[in-house]
Amino acid sequence: MSGHGFHVHGPHDHEIEHAAQHGGDSFTSRIAVTTAILSTVGAIFGYMGGHTQNAALLYKNEAAIQKTAASNQWNYYQAKSNKQNLAELSITLTSGEAQARYTKEVERYKEEKKEIKAEADKLEAHAKDFDKKSEMEMHVHERWALATTLLQIAIALSAIALLTRKRWLLGAVYGASALGVAVGVMGYLHL
Repeated sequence: MSGHGFHVHGPHDHEIEHAAQHGGDSFTSRIAVTTAILSTVGAIFGYMGGHTQNAALLYKNEAAIQKTAASNQWNYYQAKSNKQNLAELSITLTSGEAQARYTKEVERYKEEKKEIKAEADKLEAHAKDFDKKSEMEMHVHERWALATTLLQIAIALSAIALLTRKRWLLGAVYGASALGVAVGVMGYLHL
């Protein structure tokens, strides 16, 4: 470039000016916008997939805690059964006042065991509920993961279409994108 109004353009400068004045190559622009949209939607799907996986793990952890608590209750129930058995044996081996005392103990252990059993059953039911919730969250997580993978495939196909300038690849990009979004919607709807 000269200061006297004379100016020389290189071939690259001419292409840049042409793209700036005429909006650039529509094929390239379309792929660029599509890739940006796919990346954004894919990031959201990836986040949702991570969220549902964490929720599934939390539910599974809570199920394990409830199962442990139920196991503790069943151990307590067994201990009361052992004491009841000893009291029943003592009824057989004693008489009079001692026998009456052991008879009362047997009745007390029977009542205590009913309460312990009810609590253990309740804890087991909670554990089953948390297991079901965990399985549901994992199912949804798989939907999000599949949707994210399909969008990543669409982005890769976009890059290939851009490099090879094959317009027919856009059909594959849009097809993989549509399938990915459909699976993402299924994840959102918990289907």
